[in-house]
Amino acid sequence: MAESALWTVDELVAATGGKLEGTVTAPLNGVAIDSRSISPGDIFVAIRGDRTDGHEYAASALQAGAGLAVVSRPDEAMRKAGPLLVVDDALKALERMGRAARARVGGKVVAVTGSVGKTTTKDALKVALSACGPTHAAVSSFNNHWGVPLTLARMPRTSAFAVIEVGMNHAGEIETLIDMVRPHVAIITAIAESHIGHFESLAGIADAKAEIFTGVVDGGVAVINRDSEFFDHLAAKARGCGIADIRSFGEAEGADIRLIRCTLHDTCSCMTANVRGEEVTCKLGAPGRHVAQNALAVLGACQAAGADLARCALALADIRPPSGRGVRHKLSKDGVSLTLIDESYNANPASMRAALQMLATAEPAGRGRRVAVLGDMLELGVHSRGLHAGLAEPVVQAGVDKVFACGPEMNWLWKELPGDMHGACTATSQELIEPLLGSIQSGDVIMVKGSLGSKMGLVVKAITDRFGGSTGG
Repeated sequence: MAESALWTVDELVAATGGKLEGTVTAPLNGVAIDSRSISPGDIFVAIRGDRTDGHEYAASALQAGAGLAVVSRPDEAMRKAGPLLVVDDALKALERMGRAARARVGGKVVAVTGSVGKTTTKDALKVALSACGPTHAAVSSFNNHWGVPLTLARMPRTSAFAVIEVGMNHAGEIETLIDMVRPHVAIITAIAESHIGHFESLAGIADAKAEIFTGVVDGGVAVINRDSEFFDHLAAKARGCGIADIRSFGEAEGADIRLIRCTLHDTCSCMTANVRGEEVTCKLGAPGRHVAQNALAVLGACQAAGADLARCALALADIRPPSGRGVRHKLSKDGVSLTLIDESYNANPASMRAALQMLATAEPAGRGRRVAVLGDMLELGVHSRGLHAGLAEPVVQAGVDKVFACGPEMNWLWKELPGDMHGACTATSQELIEPLLGSIQSGDVIMVKGSLGSKMGLVVKAITDRFGGSTGG
């Protein structure tokens, strides 16, 4: 097996403690847990998911070209399909692969967590650091108990930089994950009400996010939001974990990486920041003040990781919003032209306010309107009623003309809105489609947002289906 492969058989056996059955003939250049996305030579790891067990698909993964399957319950169908690495527990084997991959990489590792902005920051870091060397990062939001070890296991040994997103729903989860990551730089983007239903207070969320500092290597750096009310608390947590180098970012006086100027446009932003005494001006290829604020953390982390700050700043012009997180589509059909802002991936009160601020900067054409299409924000527990009702002021401040809402929790917002803003309020996103499509006017700017469980992606699809293909944005 070529040493340039992502994994050699000997490395896999040593990392997992598994037993090889059969002969591996293909270079092992990838790791997968979904049999539907197999590339030739992938290592298929048969983990048990929330709804399915990977063992049911191990044989088909091998038949589709996987070079090896990591399984704990081999059967004849698997053995006939290809080589197996038999382990006690497939998920634990993936974790061991992640640890081994981390141990062999000599580059700098950056870990990102926070209530909002994790994926945006992770993706921007990937773009920025790639300007300075080979950079590995997770795809999508692979930030949980299987996403983090999978990302690590996929990390090429030649990576100069790696960016790992770390998420959580409950206390204690980040501490387990960050022990695998062992970052040189740890970022906390923000503390907000996301998953507040699982905690007694925001302070509890701050404590859970601060678990990221427990895994930072000796001599590592903490990058913390100076604008957060929890900055002092988080900095104390970092110091308690032995981190002496704490760098702050934000708009507040005294921030080490401070926003000086920011000009917002429909599809991009321009910003100037002072990065620990060095003035940096750059264009951001995605709109929104929240993107500029996250970019401060990116610049601070790039500098802390020893990257060329000027190259990193220049590269930020190439960032793009991730799918479902602010992607803009220009649609036109049958004499109706509109702008669709797709924020359907997820939502919490902080990200909802940021999306509304972004809608406020968008300029409708002609007699078009600003239209907010909002689904329930989930996992807010007993705080849900107040947090939904509390969106009324940001909606009004954003200059929204019409609101279309769905879900039982959005009723609380609906009741607080002026009557002339009312478009329609329904129980589900599917029921919202017909009244929304019937109301759309040429020139409208329509922003769609809600938690993943609210299924706002159905609304986005209905709009794009009705008004034709995207013309870009």
